[in-house]
Amino acid sequence: MKTAPLKEWTYEEFLTLPEGGPSRYEIIDGELYMTPSPNIRHQRISRKLLLVIGKFLETHPLGEVFDAPCDVVFSQDPLQVAEPDLIFVSKAHAAIITEKNIQGVPDLLVEILSPGTAATDRRVKRTLYERFGVPEYWIVDPDAEIVQVFRLSDGRYGTCLEFHKNDVLDSPFLPGLSIPLSEVLPS
Repeated sequence: MKTAPLKEWTYEEFLTLPEGGPSRYEIIDGELYMTPSPNIRHQRISRKLLLVIGKFLETHPLGEVFDAPCDVVFSQDPLQVAEPDLIFVSKAHAAIITEKNIQGVPDLLVEILSPGTAATDRRVKRTLYERFGVPEYWIVDPDAEIVQVFRLSDGRYGTCLEFHKNDVLDSPFLPGLSIPLSEVLPS
């Protein structure tokens, strides 16, 4: 769900929105997006992915992984703030991690589709992430039991790679990590 466009938001104004309520907030292209809290299936997938990636990073210190709620501020003028489900920032880009949020472009973003967010994740956020040069973007579709992977090439996301429930997912940003999707996606 989104509201009417506003002329300008500052990050300080954004931070005045209620915390911990039933909604999550993002500002994309001047529009305030509010979505309900994720459902349990969404949270289970998010937790499993976070645990798998987090455990891998303990023995392979390639960077850090964060889960929502964690703001990614792509731009202050105009304000562009997204709240992906999972965020990976490599050691090479660690300078974008601040006390308040991520200020810049992470290496990998993950969105897990929910009924209230699917259209935004597939269109609006995909366009935003591509425009700001996010190298890799995963869309996890629990209903279809697939993960779509978009990788930036020449500034654009080409045809997505589709990984199904019985496949193993890997990423060039996490070399050595193989995620059996049967362990992540719901039965």
